[in-house]
Amino acid sequence: MPETNPDTVFARQRPRLVRLAYRMLGTVVDAEDVVQDAWLRWLATDQKAVREPAAFLRTIVTRLCLNELKSARRRREIYIGPWLPEPIVEPEGAEEGFDDITLPLMVALESLSPLERAAFLLHDVFGAGFDEVAEAIGREAATCRKLASRARERLRAARPRFPVTRERGLRIASAFFAASRSGDMETLRSLLAEDVVAYADGGGKVPASPQPLVGLHMVLKRHAALAHDFTVSPSRLIRYGVINGLPGFITVEAGDILQTTALQIEDGKIVDVYVTRNPDKLGIWQAKKFVEGAFRPSEMRLLWRRTVDEGSRSRPGQDPLFDDAGGRTCSNRKIFYLDEIEKAVLAGLQH
Repeated sequence: MPETNPDTVFARQRPRLVRLAYRMLGTVVDAEDVVQDAWLRWLATDQKAVREPAAFLRTIVTRLCLNELKSARRRREIYIGPWLPEPIVEPEGAEEGFDDITLPLMVALESLSPLERAAFLLHDVFGAGFDEVAEAIGREAATCRKLASRARERLRAARPRFPVTRERGLRIASAFFAASRSGDMETLRSLLAEDVVAYADGGGKVPASPQPLVGLHMVLKRHAALAHDFTVSPSRLIRYGVINGLPGFITVEAGDILQTTALQIEDGKIVDVYVTRNPDKLGIWQAKKFVEGAFRPSEMRLLWRRTVDEGSRSRPGQDPLFDDAGGRTCSNRKIFYLDEIEKAVLAGLQH
């Protein structure tokens, strides 16, 4: 018999709902908020009248995401520097092809209208029929088919033509890290494509290139300038890993800035470098994912509250992982300068 307990039904669908919301919105916090809102609406629904809970919940999440994108687009219009989605680090031991929505495709999704994005994700990624898509976005099925087709065509260039294996990708990431941090420009040159582009998302919160660096000359010039900084303040390598479907690594840079670097590789050459260092996108929830159980959530919150900025106020309940009962949040989410957290993270990664 089909499961009728509303908690169990929602729990079974929740991972896919979070993935849908994250791909629509580009941030985990916003995705979690949307799914939490969907949960409340699900509880208020007569579940017995719902024939297909999965489709019903996808529709709720899609509509909530479309509403959120109206304000998100306005925020991104004044965003400082390149915008990159919040990085998701693939868990160790995940199967090859764990997630076929790579970082370049996530970036390309930003160029679509909200309706195009929803139609493409629901149909092409989650396998929903166009009747369901039409119900979710409030358009005719024929219109949804055109929206998905148009999105598919615009996203074609963002799909990897010759995807690199995880093992080879991580070898190239290791070589890139070693060459870029040691100032070995010749080795670095051999790793990069002539038309390489480097993006750095600091969000105006930490130093980052305000515009993408286009071409081999510009990228090498930037790394030559950084070579001295790396000798004064060496990068601390946390781990190599797959970040939003791309090989890369996680480091702590000068000023205790946590950073992820993801590499798009084609024909053995790095064609795109994606650096995320905006602290708002690299919060303690990410450390929790890195540790994979080293701390219980309550212990993570206890450690984090030691860094709370008493002068910073936010809407209570805005972010359950950062927000305590008084609605206080830390105004700067740099995490690895806390000795207790850093040691736990490193210990957890060594298991």
